[in-house]
Amino acid sequence: MAKKLTEKVALVTGGSRGIGAAIAKRLADDGAAVALTYTSSPQKADEVVRVIEAAGGRALAIRADSTDVEAVKNAVAETVKTFGRLDILVNNAGTAIMAPIDQFSLDDFDRLVAINVKGVFVATQEAIRHMGKGGRIIMIGSVNSDIVPIAGVSVYALTKGAIASFTRGLARDLGPRGITVNNVQPGPVDTDLNPADGSFAEGAKGIIALGRYGQSDEVASFVSYLASPEASFITGANLKIDGGFAA
Repeated sequence: MAKKLTEKVALVTGGSRGIGAAIAKRLADDGAAVALTYTSSPQKADEVVRVIEAAGGRALAIRADSTDVEAVKNAVAETVKTFGRLDILVNNAGTAIMAPIDQFSLDDFDRLVAINVKGVFVATQEAIRHMGKGGRIIMIGSVNSDIVPIAGVSVYALTKGAIASFTRGLARDLGPRGITVNNVQPGPVDTDLNPADGSFAEGAKGIIALGRYGQSDEVASFVSYLASPEASFITGANLKIDGGFAA
């Protein structure tokens, strides 16, 4: 029985750990061949590939720093060269830097914008050159584009707000080509960078309606749905998966 993403090819940026790794594995489980990029964790990227291949899937790890325009372009090219096409782009690579606005350095500002905004733009622009009808662009944004419950997150929220607006505009640009564009906006999710037992967690859980952190696999299942044929009439949407954090 064919899986829902059989014969599809996906590229997941920042796919070596956390949410990105969960997305890469889930798309592979659903039948897609999956390329994933990483910056500084080759062992973790290789482990994701090993898990996918052990389950009978096809996977490729590509080193590509999201601040390096040529590296991002080359990642798209290598994906197409290896698997013959590109149907799904998941813009997952991102970073977070928090500081009071009057102490926020210009270098940190530039790095946040380079990874969270420019890197997304470059990957998307390059990917759509290879996509046809039925293509999927899926952003991994943040609930912080809509709600910022603590101080020091304003610049991060700025970058994720840009992704939300970019999603709406791209849906208009790419709709006539049959390509959908959607933005998944996670709330607090249990990852190495934001563990469910970390210093930020107790305060955050008090805001979450369900009273717990999300899991990477829960975000991955949402991405899988948006990548599938069942989601063909959803585009330009900013969709929270946050346990009621912003309710």
